[in-house]
Amino acid sequence: MSVAVGDEQSAARAGAPHVFISYASADSSVAEAVCAALEREGVKCWLAPRDVIPGEFYGDAIVRAIDSAKALVLVLSQNATSSSHVLREVERASSKRHPVISLRIDLAPLPTGLEYFLNTSQWLDASGGEPGNALPTLVSAVCRVIADARVADPWVAAAPAAPSPPPSPPATAAAGRPRSSRALALAGLVAVAVLAAVAVGIWFFGARHRDHGGAEPAAAASAAAVSAPPAAPGAFSPPPHSIAVLPFVNMSGDPKQDYFSDGLSEELLNSLTSVRDLQVAARTSSFFFKGKEVDLSEVAHKLNVGAVLEGSVRKDGNHVRITAQLINAVTGFHLWSQTYDRDLKDVLKLQAEIATAVTQALQATLLANAAATIELGGTQNPQAFDAYLRGRNVGRDIYDRSGPLAAIAAYDEAIRLDPGFAKAYASKAAAETGFAEYYGVGPEIREHFQSARAAAEHSLQLAPQLGEAHADYAGVLARGFFDFHGALAEYERALALSPNDSTVLLSAGWFFADIGRTEQGASLARRGVSLDQLNPRAYRALAVTLDAAQQYRGAIEAADRSLSINPKDTRQDALRGLAQLHLGDAEAARKSCDTPPLDWESRLCLAIAYDKLHRAADAQAQMAAMMSELGDASSYQYAEIYAQWGDTPKALDWLEKAYRVKDPGITGFVGDAFLDPLRREPRFQEVVRQLDFPK
Repeated sequence: MSVAVGDEQSAARAGAPHVFISYASADSSVAEAVCAALEREGVKCWLAPRDVIPGEFYGDAIVRAIDSAKALVLVLSQNATSSSHVLREVERASSKRHPVISLRIDLAPLPTGLEYFLNTSQWLDASGGEPGNALPTLVSAVCRVIADARVADPWVAAAPAAPSPPPSPPATAAAGRPRSSRALALAGLVAVAVLAAVAVGIWFFGARHRDHGGAEPAAAASAAAVSAPPAAPGAFSPPPHSIAVLPFVNMSGDPKQDYFSDGLSEELLNSLTSVRDLQVAARTSSFFFKGKEVDLSEVAHKLNVGAVLEGSVRKDGNHVRITAQLINAVTGFHLWSQTYDRDLKDVLKLQAEIATAVTQALQATLLANAAATIELGGTQNPQAFDAYLRGRNVGRDIYDRSGPLAAIAAYDEAIRLDPGFAKAYASKAAAETGFAEYYGVGPEIREHFQSARAAAEHSLQLAPQLGEAHADYAGVLARGFFDFHGALAEYERALALSPNDSTVLLSAGWFFADIGRTEQGASLARRGVSLDQLNPRAYRALAVTLDAAQQYRGAIEAADRSLSINPKDTRQDALRGLAQLHLGDAEAARKSCDTPPLDWESRLCLAIAYDKLHRAADAQAQMAAMMSELGDASSYQYAEIYAQWGDTPKALDWLEKAYRVKDPGITGFVGDAFLDPLRREPRFQEVVRQLDFPK
């Protein structure tokens, strides 16, 4: 439910949080421990990214949460003092006259901005020991603050009674003010300085809350940067250094050449994601506007970006002419434009050249090795590049086996033309894995997984620093070979190398959810969605991670969002139905899943839903159809169905078979609620032992 900023009574009625928890991403474990301790005592907390609704902009969500909360709890540390978003959150809470309770976990000196806002707030000092030792006192303090707020505001639900805190030594739970006398002596000057800074827009709160998603906050924008001065409430205020790359217009006169202009636009977009300080809207969201009559202001508002890069491509043989222009979406002014005439063999250098010009125009800092990163894994062969772009383009809207097979053929052609083309090998690995997992039957499943592994390993040999190659290799190891420890290491490496790549984030999020790290998985998926807000497949990945985390209503919302963007992809109906089954609504699940064409997810859902509706014959018919169409390739799904039917021996038989035939579906069984009836069985525990998931 959307709550208007400043409407505190309405927020309280809608179940507003008692407490907003502010922290730097490096301190997430402490913040989660604080949240858990408070919620055990009935204190409702708001914690990013956990409580951001799928598709909601972080900045809007945070403003609403701070305004409607009754207090802000700050995890105060070295990480927090260097985080711009923490300062903005504390300042916002102070402007609403909300109490700020700080849990100090180290003795880092405070910057002047935080010093000003915290010098009269309540502190708990845990810098001399474990933060957990101070949690009982923190809970007590928060409960007292909420109780006071309840007296002042009758709309707030009754606060939980404050537990009696155990005696605490002064070193671990001393409430008080900052100990820096020099800082206190400067408080008057700091107040003037901070107020002046607010007036000129240094403390711009509209920036997306990116730090909680794993990316470093952007550098402060200067007067000439894309971000505008602070706007009036409700005005458009996108994050600084944020950009969308629209599909460049094909000027060749041949519609069949669209794949080239689209592919080149996508490669440029991918190049910009390697720049640390740029937040780049992902490909599917940017390409959502292709061929539509919309102005750039509408595009920028929908993608929440401060700049838009657009242009045109004219390809004539091996010669290409690219015209590009960068527009400030807040003011509408042109920031930069350029025309390039190049031979296609120089296309990688051209991408680096355009990316450098764009980042300079945005006044972001280009990494010292960004040009090398942009060119990493590419090719100087025009024909190979052309084949690679065809592979990237084919099958995006095809939901049968022909799509990945056509892509694999195009990547094979690119590799034949340039055996050193690392990105072509990585993309081939992803296509092979997708085919094996979703469309393969019989021996071809293992054949395609073997081919995927070989391609991924070759890509990494050619370009060890290519983040997407590590992510593709991780997917192969997990789904094709049940090497979850190896996959975990590869995903961690991919995230380190490509922290702003939505595909890497979504893939990693799905994996972390599969192995039981559901909160981390959901956080990564939300970050991926925030970079690709108009991509139905991004919301599909988010739905899967939320389902694994048993956040079923969130999973339903994500599936519905995916369907609202692309109603043709009926797989999301099945995802929604599976979540409805977990919530116990079999009839709603039946209606969701009975949407032609029926695939294995739909039939799985219907087989379980019909049984719960006491329609045994219909349930058996769905099982029979699955077995006829897929054979042993869906062994894991048969185990789920029999477990829900109450036939434990058959369920265990199929689960063991799923392990033997390496059914990729089994990779998600750690948090699969459909298998709960089997978890105490010794045979189930033996499968757990053999799979050897990371602890």
